[in-house]
Amino acid sequence: MTIKKMIDVTEKCFLVIIALFTVGAMAQEVVMLIDQRSVALKDLLLMFIYAEVLGMLGAFYSSHRIPITIPLIIAMTALSRLIILQGKDGDPSILLYESGAILMIAAACWVISQIRDRD
Repeated sequence: MTIKKMIDVTEKCFLVIIALFTVGAMAQEVVMLIDQRSVALKDLLLMFIYAEVLGMLGAFYSSHRIPITIPLIIAMTALSRLIILQGKDGDPSILLYESGAILMIAAACWVISQIRDRD
């Protein structure tokens, strides 16, 4: 077995593990929400992150590459969830930094989509 083949097999194994752990984490979240009998926006954003991770894995398996916009969308969702979790008691300057980060990531997604549309 060549080194490239070993790396490919190892990569696929790790991606399967990531997929299984993601599905497991999503199942745990659903069970917790059923136990609590309530769903908040932070919970929905967390489930959206799980779904995006699975989508990223699916995109990799279909095209053998990960579109750069998927991790960027996951980052924006994670930052949004962080802002929601902080609540009103957080430092306002941190809120500005996080919002600025979301804006920069959104701008990067827009630039990437403009470049992709030209090709």
